[in-house]
Amino acid sequence: MKYFIAADHAGINIKAFVKELFEKRGHEVVDLGPFSKDRVDYPDFAAKVCKEVLANKGTKGILICGTGLGMSMAANKFDGIRAALCHNEYAARMAREHNDANVLCMGERVSGEGMIESIVDAWNNASFEGGRHEGRVEKINNLFGSCRV
Repeated sequence: MKYFIAADHAGINIKAFVKELFEKRGHEVVDLGPFSKDRVDYPDFAAKVCKEVLANKGTKGILICGTGLGMSMAANKFDGIRAALCHNEYAARMAREHNDANVLCMGERVSGEGMIESIVDAWNNASFEGGRHEGRVEKINNLFGSCRV
């Protein structure tokens, strides 16, 4: 599996940790930055990951900021992205199995490395169940155009 990963300045330490976890599990990880702790704006990095996920069928994204909230809000602005903010492994598994989440968002300031590893493993090992969830995911995908005022 190919993953695109990015963070902001508040998520850069966990970004390195998560990248290493995925690579140890045999996945390709493309790091889209940042590469220092200088202040950056999280929407810029959410956009980088989401554009790559949308342009590269079958890939997934990982976004990390202080809480994960800003990244998830920014990522979900992209039509076709289903970004899930996960603070535990149950939410991560359900995000994949029921919502077919293609971007995982996490917060460096709210989850330690042990929990982050559990979240990553749960999300990575789960797969979309389809069935009754397909119609719901399709409804999510169709909301973009119908929500314009």
